[in-house]
Amino acid sequence: MQNKCKTGSGLLSQELKLLFELLKTDQIEDINLNQHTWFIGIDWDHFLELAQHHRVYPLIYFKLKMLEEELVPSKVLQTLYDEYKKNTFKMLHFSKEMEEITKEFTKNGIRILFLKGPILAYELYGDISLRTSKDLDILIPRVDLVKAENILLNLGYVEEENKNIFNENSRRKHHVEYFHPQKRIQIEIHWRLHNPPLKEPTFEDLWERKRNTSLLKYPVYFLGEEDLFLHLIVHGARHGWFRLRWLKDIDQVLKKGVNFKKIDTLLKKYKYHDAVGQAFILTSQILNTSLAEEFRILTLRNRSKKMAKKSVLYISTFKKFKPDIRYLFMLTPNRQKVAYAILLLYPRSWDADTLMLPKFFHFLYFPLRPFLWAWRRMRKALSR
Repeated sequence: MQNKCKTGSGLLSQELKLLFELLKTDQIEDINLNQHTWFIGIDWDHFLELAQHHRVYPLIYFKLKMLEEELVPSKVLQTLYDEYKKNTFKMLHFSKEMEEITKEFTKNGIRILFLKGPILAYELYGDISLRTSKDLDILIPRVDLVKAENILLNLGYVEEENKNIFNENSRRKHHVEYFHPQKRIQIEIHWRLHNPPLKEPTFEDLWERKRNTSLLKYPVYFLGEEDLFLHLIVHGARHGWFRLRWLKDIDQVLKKGVNFKKIDTLLKKYKYHDAVGQAFILTSQILNTSLAEEFRILTLRNRSKKMAKKSVLYISTFKKFKPDIRYLFMLTPNRQKVAYAILLLYPRSWDADTLMLPKFFHFLYFPLRPFLWAWRRMRKALSR
């Protein structure tokens, strides 16, 4: 029996329900059979907004274009096609850049692993046009960060605004962003998969389990099966799963099949049980993903259930989710909560934006941080 979140269908608009149904099924016959219940009273403008917000419009277009003509307005199909075509060109552009970046990094002795982008689309969907990607995410050893930055600067990339007043990059962050003004490509250079203090495999472990994609002729590497699966889950969990694209990725991985014993070994080592349970609850309920008995057990965890309920709210409110402290604290494994609580005490760049102090008095940001946080909250509430 599947775990129930008790989310209530009242939270979901008719347009969001239709999006769920289209993502659930790969059978066009099922969609045609249910046309009288799924497609009645749809606000197609809002439906298009949802497809864009959740970054699933390529998959939605691929399914809707095969339906009976009278079901979907031609204007809607044309809009989806235009976005689908733009995404296809973007992913082809990304694929070429992946190869060029890999060649430059390899030539300079830097090992590189791609985390998402066209590789993920090709791996999960068999077609780079069926998944969207905002940027290229690259993981390298931390010792190579300065060398990597110099290579990107020489290639015409510029570093995005990166305030690091209190050495935040080393304590809180796990990547730096770069942008190419002419190519209009954003690259994130990661030295960790996730923000501290979450435990994760070392680069050497990930490199040992890496795979070479058949998408490109030049050797381009990405994460091994189990590492990729858990990375996608933890990434989605940290963002509250507010985009359905991330859940669909998990659905695709599970359909392809995963090795439970290998996953279980990594779970015991890195303590991602609650995040994995949350992902399984959401995919099984929203996308009807079939779960093996070993995986279904994880959906019974109380914390996984609580996090899943929060995520359904984030999904249904049609907003970009910004993780709040309570949610992230719930996501953090028990053994890492103390480290996370200590991190919260460290000042952030926006504390300096709220109250600028001379460098000599920066130590005062520690006791002042709760008051600065309260002041920002009050100012935001008054501005509404």
